[in-house]
Amino acid sequence: MADSTELNGQIKALMVENLMLPYPAEEIGDDAPLFSPEGMGLDSVDALQLVVALDKTFGLKISDTEVARKILHSVNSMVEAVQKHQQAAA
Repeated sequence: MADSTELNGQIKALMVENLMLPYPAEEIGDDAPLFSPEGMGLDSVDALQLVVALDKTFGLKISDTEVARKILHSVNSMVEAVQKHQQAAA
């Protein structure tokens, strides 16, 4: 199981690659709100791409909208969700 620092980097790289972000992974804040204008300002299409990427990469299935809102809030919330999923699968 990956540690949180490694997972953090993997998730940021996944975001840059899948969302075609115009800046490097290092510039994504760990706690920055991904979908608010004060944060990264991502939209619903980005959310869908993240859900698919998290499923393909980590096997994390997100089918509920409210759960998705919590998981996709920030990089740290995605790291936490992936870790919980990996622990449950172990």
